[in-house]
Amino acid sequence: MERDSSDEDDDRETLIHQNDAKNLPHQIPTSPRRSTSSRSGFHIEELESQIRRRFKLTFHKRYLFAIILPLLIIPFYFSVDIRSLFSSNISSLKFNTVSDRIKESQLQALYLLNQQQSSLLSLWNHTFVNSNNNISAVQFDDLKASLLNQITLNKHIQQILLSPHKTANSPQNDTLLDPNYAGYSFDRCRKVDQKFSERRTIEWNPKPNKFLFAICLSGQMSNHLICLEKHMFFAAVLNRALVIPSSKFDYQYNRVLDIEHINDCVGKIAVIPFEDFMEAKKNHAHIDKLICYFSSPQPCYVDDEHFKKLKSLGLSMGKLETAWKNEDIKQASQKTVKDVEEKFGTDADVIAIGDVYFANVERDWVLQPGGPIAHKCKTLIEPSKLILLTAERFIQTFLGSNFIALHFRRHGFLKFCNAKQPSCFYPVPQAADCITRMVERANTPVIYLSTDAAESETGLLQSMIVLNGKSIPLVKRPPRNSAEKWDALLYRHGLEDDPQVEAMLDKTICALSSVFIGAPGSTFTEDILRLRKDWGTASLCDEYLCQGEIPNFIAGDE
Repeated sequence: MERDSSDEDDDRETLIHQNDAKNLPHQIPTSPRRSTSSRSGFHIEELESQIRRRFKLTFHKRYLFAIILPLLIIPFYFSVDIRSLFSSNISSLKFNTVSDRIKESQLQALYLLNQQQSSLLSLWNHTFVNSNNNISAVQFDDLKASLLNQITLNKHIQQILLSPHKTANSPQNDTLLDPNYAGYSFDRCRKVDQKFSERRTIEWNPKPNKFLFAICLSGQMSNHLICLEKHMFFAAVLNRALVIPSSKFDYQYNRVLDIEHINDCVGKIAVIPFEDFMEAKKNHAHIDKLICYFSSPQPCYVDDEHFKKLKSLGLSMGKLETAWKNEDIKQASQKTVKDVEEKFGTDADVIAIGDVYFANVERDWVLQPGGPIAHKCKTLIEPSKLILLTAERFIQTFLGSNFIALHFRRHGFLKFCNAKQPSCFYPVPQAADCITRMVERANTPVIYLSTDAAESETGLLQSMIVLNGKSIPLVKRPPRNSAEKWDALLYRHGLEDDPQVEAMLDKTICALSSVFIGAPGSTFTEDILRLRKDWGTASLCDEYLCQGEIPNFIAGDE
């Protein structure tokens, strides 16, 4: 033991000496010296001996403690729920710092918002699921949309408050916060149920060699198509085949309509092109009776120039007559099928009736979805197959299934609208605000723009249609590009650069949109609405631009 102690002392002295030397690098090392005082040396040695004994005892105690401690922990671990012990202590801790109080307030707010959402969902279940309130479908959907918006807003608030407290191990429970979960969503701009099975129809059974020659002269192509549809109803009532006018007297209908489609839908030869009619009459046809529906402001809209065109086509005719002496287009009176039969019923082989665009005959019957005539198709007057396919290809290329179509008429519309009470011509900023609200309501990412407006107006309109900081693009049909194939069918069949074909293509794209915004007072818009109604694409959100609003600025009269 003494040897060990001596070695230990020497080592210890050497270690201390070396450490001191290291700590004093600039000092010259000195050799160790012993104290010359024996009493001082005795006390030092005695103190060192005590320290060594205590050190050894402590050293042995540490080893003993290290051995015994695991033996105590193991049975304690298996007999006590450590997690509950510590979690209960931790959860009971209270923090008095400002940040902790903020966190506590946030968690309390989160709890209250969660309660609010539960109450809103409960209100939804009990109030709206089986509601029998006497309100319109649009008002009912507005109420539901408002409630869902509040639920959605609540969800966003919860997520914001919860985000500082989320960790990598936090459970994700987003579906419980999602109002679209468990059937709480609905299509606010869903399609209108047209109830085609409840249509009131009339059979079209033309008698042999009995023809009705259509005269449509007022307005542009859209007016003529509406006029032609009414002529078809007159022909069905009078049991006659309808003769489509020549392109030398009217529009070239065979470029935009499929005549054979009408006959296939009806199931018989009910519509005849002018060329086939003249061939059957050996190019010398006589109109036995030319009857004008309106007498004012001008009978049939037919003047001397029109008579010359008819005669140049090989047609002769008798004296012009009017059905009613005081029938004015500005105040068209309501007429019935019986009135038509009495005024236009005759045994003559060929009769002509003009112009019936403004005629008010069985309005509800004529304007019902699918029209008044019995047939197996969605509608009788619709775009040709080539135009329909081209429209579908354009939609697939540029728009997709979810888009708004906007008919934004401007050219010549300012004076037309300001003559009405109230005016229907809206400043661009007001129009942009109305369109933006519809985009939000319909939840659509893009707008198809059918317009005759100048670039200065459409550019301003585009810059102002912004929702949640994002610009909503306005898409127009681009100029011809050989690299694009969506319009190849029109060029292949020689239908390119035809204004009427392009107008019908615009109508078709608009008619296939999710939501349509029309121009009030425009027959172009009315024909689109007719197609949407007949095709079953009409939406609960369809409306005229800024419907129900008055322009916030109206110019004075000339």
